Amino acid sequence: MAAVSRARVAYLLKQLQSAACQCPTHSHTYSQAPGLSASGKTTDYAFEMAVSNIRYGAGVTKEVGMDLQNMGAKNVCLMTDKNLSQLPPAQAVMDSLVKNGINFKVYDSVRVEPTDASFVEAIEFAKKGAFDAFVAVGGGSTIDTCKAANLYSSSPYSEFLDYVNAPIGKGKPVSVPLKPLIAVPTTSGTGSETTGVAIFDYEHLKVKTGIASRAIKPTLGLIDPLHTLHMPHWVVANSGFDVLCHALESYTALPYHLRSPCPSSPVTRPAYQGSNPISDIWAVHALQIVAKYLKRAVRNPDDLEARSKMHLASAFAGIGFGNAGVHLCHGMSYPISGLVKTYKAKDYNVDHPLVPHGLSVVLTSPAVFTFTAEMFLERHLEAAEILGADIRTARLQDAGLILADTLRKFLFDLNVDDGLAALGYSKADIPALVRGTLPQERVTKLAPRPQSEEDLHALFEASMKLY
Repeated sequence: MAAVSRARVAYLLKQLQSAACQCPTHSHTYSQAPGLSASGKTTDYAFEMAVSNIRYGAGVTKEVGMDLQNMGAKNVCLMTDKNLSQLPPAQAVMDSLVKNGINFKVYDSVRVEPTDASFVEAIEFAKKGAFDAFVAVGGGSTIDTCKAANLYSSSPYSEFLDYVNAPIGKGKPVSVPLKPLIAVPTTSGTGSETTGVAIFDYEHLKVKTGIASRAIKPTLGLIDPLHTLHMPHWVVANSGFDVLCHALESYTALPYHLRSPCPSSPVTRPAYQGSNPISDIWAVHALQIVAKYLKRAVRNPDDLEARSKMHLASAFAGIGFGNAGVHLCHGMSYPISGLVKTYKAKDYNVDHPLVPHGLSVVLTSPAVFTFTAEMFLERHLEAAEILGADIRTARLQDAGLILADTLRKFLFDLNVDDGLAALGYSKADIPALVRGTLPQERVTKLAPRPQSEEDLHALFEASMKLY
């Protein structure tokens, strides 16, 4: 009997070995030592997970004053925007600071979709205030602005472009100690409370870029689902699209061990490292939540369960992409936002033309995932199934088309603008959009499929109209 069992085990092991998928998706050799990629460049052999501490719970905002007291903070900078400063989330933070005897000053001039100029204004406020801790109350715009203010006030003699990503900036590693930063997110999209990334519009070139360093991630993220109940319809939708694309892009990114060059020192290993087995878990889980709860959260402002789940999904996707990275949807989104003409998004109380980040990202997603699918067919098909596609009779080689159709249906069901043309763009704008994408190599090089300028042109053209 034992001999039969051993033979059966040997047979099953042999069957498993022969059935093992050798596609790039499932043959990730995560323990691979440094080696040469097909291009002859040395590739990385390790990945690192860096995540802020996170505390979740309804009403958890009231603890922020106690946290600052425990940190020994004496002079705190509270950053928010003009709209939020009048709303319950900011009031809850201020009440907690007052109750716990924390001295603070409010900076409420954060710009929605910040620019280099708005970053510099916040940095100057932080330098003059000589603060020993920061609190950011808002969406990604506020949290990113606060990260920059913390960084440059802690490194007061640095020039602004010193820490900005290459090739626009110098991309210097951050070596100075920063002050504690507590992030209180009020939208369910950027995941900025978990990441070491701060994004802004560089007005001189009319493109988005940013600062990426594990050193600037918040010390603590207080994720309070009660803050999501004040979000208008389109803010919920657009921030949710950011979660969707964070998850899809990080899950389909180039695997970390195929990314080149191999860093000469751990300090130069980028924050965005490529897909890896830990980020994969968070990305897939976030995608499952988006599929189940985003439409509910958009359609019913009183659905606390759906909005709470999306608040968590934002953090989950942030943990994933904050270490794996994003790729083409985000790389192409930056000029879409930066070159905006007259479009003003619904439900955003701003005095300037604005394409919300999540909208600028998701409108290219059908074209992008059709383009990238051939490199990771299984993962694209899996994503389509999670988002509701029936793949029982699907052909694997159609994975990209199936995911694209699934995304189009998802957007159509939510009455999303019909492509870039609806934002005021035309084919005549495509060369400028391509030029704005080229400097985004920090993310575009993480796409599983390399892309030429002609490819980018075709992707923008295919995104002009979705339905």
